[in-house]
Amino acid sequence: MRPLVALVLLALVACGESQPTPSDPAALPKEIGGERPASVRYPRELVEGRRYPLVILLHGYGATGAAQDLYLGLSSLTTEYDFILVIPDGTLEDLTHGGTVEPAPGVTPKRFWNATNACCNFHGADVDDVAYLTGLIDEAIDELPIDADRVYLFGHSNGGYMSYRMACDATSRLAGIASLAGATYKDPSRCDPDGLVSVLQIHGSLDDTVPYEGSEFIPSARESVEFWAERAGCDVASPVAGETLDLEDNLPGAETEVLHFEGCDEPGYAFSLYTIVDGSHLPISTKSKNLSRRTLDWLLAQRRGGGTP
Repeated sequence: MRPLVALVLLALVACGESQPTPSDPAALPKEIGGERPASVRYPRELVEGRRYPLVILLHGYGATGAAQDLYLGLSSLTTEYDFILVIPDGTLEDLTHGGTVEPAPGVTPKRFWNATNACCNFHGADVDDVAYLTGLIDEAIDELPIDADRVYLFGHSNGGYMSYRMACDATSRLAGIASLAGATYKDPSRCDPDGLVSVLQIHGSLDDTVPYEGSEFIPSARESVEFWAERAGCDVASPVAGETLDLEDNLPGAETEVLHFEGCDEPGYAFSLYTIVDGSHLPISTKSKNLSRRTLDWLLAQRRGGGTP
């Protein structure tokens, strides 16, 4: 019996050696980005040898990355959803326009992303946020255990605009974007991507900051998604209704209507519109975190170049 026991023990040891071993996130950097540092949040435990999805959270105009994370609660979901989160800050406005004007009394500078022509570089700053965010992605892939085929942007308002800008200008780096109350370019010719990226638009129907139906300078929520769905050859005239969702804590029941643009010539991509009926520019989901959970469900199901993880 002793030889048999020894063989069993050896087999167990061998199996144990073949399994990935846990890695301590404390040994990894808490910030990346150099002179424009971005915070990094990890799952409670990382497995050595495994590559993780990367989600970059982009705040709204006048907010900060920390405030945006407090609002959406993404850092509290890194372990549950097994992803690495990067939280950058936009640039602080120069109200003097390079020292050429006096700022108006009582006006304080706000942080912004230089996204589309509609939002939100209101003072003409020479800031290349596409280069900055692309650099963050490259650094994260080089320095952290990131799956380069699973890089996602989740932006609110100005951060949503910036997510669309990145989809246009850095398409090949991304698997998908989620825009909450943002929009793409009104003029489609301003966006000339070198490929496709999956797109989720989440928008309150009563948003009075970035109107759901669009404006002279802003496409509607549906048009923002349709731009990408059309490029993939999807049937934009007949989207498929999905199961309604409960994304807003202050509205009763499952208030969010779901549309998926399907029948695409380019398979493997997803294009969806979540309409929060009677929702505002700032949907409240801090208690349930349903908005962030359902967004992560959608994002993490996408892969660069189409297909599923």
